[in-house]
Amino acid sequence: MLNTKLSHMHTPAPPNLVPWLDAKGSLTAMLETKAGQPLRVERQFEGYRLLSLAQKHQLGIEGRALNRPMLAWVREVYLYGNDEAPWVWAQSLFPLPSLKGDARRLQHLKGTPIGYVLFRRCRTLPSQRFISHTHKGWQRQTRYDWYGRKLLISETFLSVFNY
Repeated sequence: MLNTKLSHMHTPAPPNLVPWLDAKGSLTAMLETKAGQPLRVERQFEGYRLLSLAQKHQLGIEGRALNRPMLAWVREVYLYGNDEAPWVWAQSLFPLPSLKGDARRLQHLKGTPIGYVLFRRCRTLPSQRFISHTHKGWQRQTRYDWYGRKLLISETFLSVFNY
């Protein structure tokens, strides 16, 4: 079940971009279909960071845990289709309590698109989505419930992306 919330924005998203912002299932698969080839992933950052209060809210963290520091494994990448310039900037947040058991492999993705792992067995996952316009471009932030573990994936469509 996908729940989409639009943030307070003055300008509506371009109509041709809405299907990309609102797509259910793997964005990786959609981008690869558009590109006609596998995505190239260029890692910008991988490591531990503290979650902000806003990120904790988006992850659905409640109660006393909101006021406590919480570490997450953070991965920031550029996704390239069939152009020289990246199409999407993506950030994945994996709170440490979510990185147990098989989920620990999320810390070792290297150049693998996250969609290969998240949608390997299921085409869609229970999630909640927030759409906003940022200084980098139109962004969708999706909270996934992946086998009982909450993850937050932000994908920003950059200006070179021709939808």
